[in-house]
Amino acid sequence: MALTSTALTRKSLLLSAAAIAVVSASTSAFAGGFALREQSAYYQGMSFAGSGTTGPSISSMFWNPATITGAGEGFTFESHHSLIAPNAEITGNFTPSAIGAGVLGLTPSSAPSGDIGSEGYVPASYTAYKLTDQIFLGLSINAPFGLTTKPHQNWAGQFYSRTSKVMSVNVTPTIGYKLNDMLSFAFGVQVQYFKVTLKSALPNVPGYPSAILDGDDVGFGVTAGVTFKPFEGTELGLGFRSGISQSLDGNIQTPAGLTAIDAGLVTPEMINFSAKQRVTDAFRVFGTVEWTNWSRLKSPRVTSQATGATVQTLHFNYRDAWFFAIGGEYDVTDALTMRAGIGYEISPITDKIRSTRLPDTDRLWLSAGASYKVTDDMSLDLGYTYIHAGKANINIAPGHQDYNPNVGSYVGKANAHVNIVSASLRYRWGGPAARPDYDSARGY
Repeated sequence: MALTSTALTRKSLLLSAAAIAVVSASTSAFAGGFALREQSAYYQGMSFAGSGTTGPSISSMFWNPATITGAGEGFTFESHHSLIAPNAEITGNFTPSAIGAGVLGLTPSSAPSGDIGSEGYVPASYTAYKLTDQIFLGLSINAPFGLTTKPHQNWAGQFYSRTSKVMSVNVTPTIGYKLNDMLSFAFGVQVQYFKVTLKSALPNVPGYPSAILDGDDVGFGVTAGVTFKPFEGTELGLGFRSGISQSLDGNIQTPAGLTAIDAGLVTPEMINFSAKQRVTDAFRVFGTVEWTNWSRLKSPRVTSQATGATVQTLHFNYRDAWFFAIGGEYDVTDALTMRAGIGYEISPITDKIRSTRLPDTDRLWLSAGASYKVTDDMSLDLGYTYIHAGKANINIAPGHQDYNPNVGSYVGKANAHVNIVSASLRYRWGGPAARPDYDSARGY
């Protein structure tokens, strides 16, 4: 039976709506999907090993808010800036289905995507104030999710994805309590703005214009953490970032007009366990294990704003993601510290569910960095990372969760690597002069 234009339009709209959960529920090409790990130039230089322990940079409060208790006297302010330069290309073949070829006149295509990666700038800032010897106040501003992918307009996989944009702004006020020299706690409240814009080609309209989906929301969550120093020179840190419920309010724009929709989802929780060990006065080693609860996103729903009815239940079948890192730093002089680290990330995306919009896979991190103490109260950090992504096969065919039998199949592979350069300024002012036994540049 021939499909009507209205039915095909509805199919295309549902496919576009489904992509909401794909994009917003993934960690980026730089942190397992669309999450951004690049929140600190200091820890960038060690592939984020030890990122949940105290030190000279209070940027560790993103992963473990209890590390705010390592801030010096008075005010501490840090401004971190990362430039992410990905290179990713998808190559493969589109084969129309019988309906796609017979009714819509679609033809086979092997047109490559071109470089789908877009350079990104990720800022982050942190402020801390030591109110008393035990109480610390802080504020961090981050972009924990965000990425843009943009293939050529008329590439072979255009009916499954065109441009995808995700952005977020997260503001987290924090309070920390230092119980004693061994134990500290902290708690924070997350306020997060989240926005998604997605495009995909409409196969049933001449010229294949894009269906454009926009949605945004403000959600709330918490952070919590603890640091424990059982021995001099040894520290363990445990940090938690909650998931944030986002009810994306938006619409899908097509040549036929606007369709208002809602998409409810919760971003995943994250637990960071980090360790730091001082080997000598000049040399320290770090380690981190991080778990992200991506498996909670099995079945997000897209609903109609007009009726409130569930339009479709989406099954993504993500697995949990893991990140492992080890690193070290060495004080070359009183002013100069060098560091390096290696990390390995297990993606939440498997071969079974990988899409053209999100060709995510496991990756290897190689990093190096340095810090320079300009004055007793001001330091500069520089970090660099090269990310090598593993093989990423894509097989959108019958049995794949994204497959549209009215369009056809796409089979190919993605190849990617990423270069990241980060820089930061750390500055402390106000309050009494630093204690004689306290090094404000190193944080101990």
